[in-house]
Amino acid sequence: MADPTRIPVVIGVGDLRSGRAGAPAAPREPLDLIHEATTAALADTGVADPAALAARVDTVRAVKTASWAYDDLPGLLADRLGATPEHTSTTPIGGHWPAALLDLIARDIAAGTSTIALLVGGESQASVTAAAKTGTDPAALGWTTAPGGPPAFDPDDLGSVAMQRAAMIAPTRVYPLFENRLSFDAGHGHDESVAWSAQLYAAFSEIAGNNPAAWNPDLRTAEDIATPGPRNRRVTDPYPLLMNAMPFVDQAAAVVVTSLAVARDLGIDDDKLVYVWGGAGATEPADVLARADFGRSAALADALARALSRADIKARDLDIVDAYSCFPVVPKLLVEHLGLPRETVPSVTGGHSFFGGPLNSYTLHSIVAVARRLRAHGELALVHGNGGYLTYQHTVLLAAAPHTNGYIGDPEPVLLPATAPEAALDYQGDVEVVTATAEYGRDGNPATGFLVGLTPDGRRVSGYTDAAGAAILAAGPGIIGQTVRVVDAGGALTVTLVAQPSEESAS
Repeated sequence: MADPTRIPVVIGVGDLRSGRAGAPAAPREPLDLIHEATTAALADTGVADPAALAARVDTVRAVKTASWAYDDLPGLLADRLGATPEHTSTTPIGGHWPAALLDLIARDIAAGTSTIALLVGGESQASVTAAAKTGTDPAALGWTTAPGGPPAFDPDDLGSVAMQRAAMIAPTRVYPLFENRLSFDAGHGHDESVAWSAQLYAAFSEIAGNNPAAWNPDLRTAEDIATPGPRNRRVTDPYPLLMNAMPFVDQAAAVVVTSLAVARDLGIDDDKLVYVWGGAGATEPADVLARADFGRSAALADALARALSRADIKARDLDIVDAYSCFPVVPKLLVEHLGLPRETVPSVTGGHSFFGGPLNSYTLHSIVAVARRLRAHGELALVHGNGGYLTYQHTVLLAAAPHTNGYIGDPEPVLLPATAPEAALDYQGDVEVVTATAEYGRDGNPATGFLVGLTPDGRRVSGYTDAAGAAILAAGPGIIGQTVRVVDAGGALTVTLVAQPSEESAS
């Protein structure tokens, strides 16, 4: 076995919710929730004096909180714990960061530059939203003003100039474009696509029902999830509301990481130890319109291949897989890229729709859930984090036993190049539909369509439509591969159907 001073292990985990769906609690700021989760994680180690352990923490890495602004969240937390860490940081926005940070922490422990580290994150978006509805400033409730308030909004977070021109500037508009292309490539029509998503999410709902930190633990069936209705309105085809992430939650999580040698010195029981083998990350262009393929994730495929290769394992060796799941296409892609059966349920956490989607911190709760499962009866797990619009991918391997080579991660992400064809701006003429979707209004009818297509000379057309065009593009996988006629005026598309050869011959 490798040198125990260079083998990273998770020794304590904790997560929680404050309130739940339909039963809100008194407003609590993220720092309070994170402190409580951290205290729980330190106690979970089983050491006789958790406060003394906290005082030895030399690293605090925080996932960015999006519901309240902090200049120095790690420093504020350290003050409460009585710690004086040498290394502190807070990430940018991105759901991949918990997995990436765990990998980085493990690398630092393996390198001997960190001894005991905390990985923390949390959100109070439910509290912030409730306060806004009553006109209450959370600062008046005693929330930290350092600087306080919602974090500043950066318009660039919406998407590139090309994406803004095409109005593809929200996750609810972009992820369905990937879903519909994946369905088309898999040979699935609209109904098959929805059925797969609904069955997957029903399984997630059952898992969430057994997770004490879940925001919405009420069991939902596949029929509940697939069927639009007053409490499950159509959002963007093919996703009704129950297939969308639930970010309005109050949740937090924390993980304690050290070396095997320190864990033994602390007297940590062997059955508490979860070994961090390491992982890999990859990043695609932030502009989704700079990518050629909407039916797969090149970054996810790269991160998975490198993580499995460095560990010298195959996907079939994994007995636990936990996917990011802001929308069904993400866990579907993980299953597809791993080559696992489509019946695979890649979660032990419960998914964003039912466990809850605490913005950048969801995967931190996944690490907690996976660690608990490995302690109970697991052997080898893969945790996946996704950020942006399938832009940032990171996977990390956790296990009940050490890897023979100790830490084997490669935490620095590989940057993948742009691969899309040349853009055709203000184009008029026929295009072959690469992918498309329709966003629905509150009246339940298609209101705005979104199209990515190819001209006969191989250039790309992207844009949004009015309600008439949306009605055409609402066919989802059924319109992909077909030819439509477009008139592009600054990204606003007029779309009309072109008779297909079979239709022309029939006439």
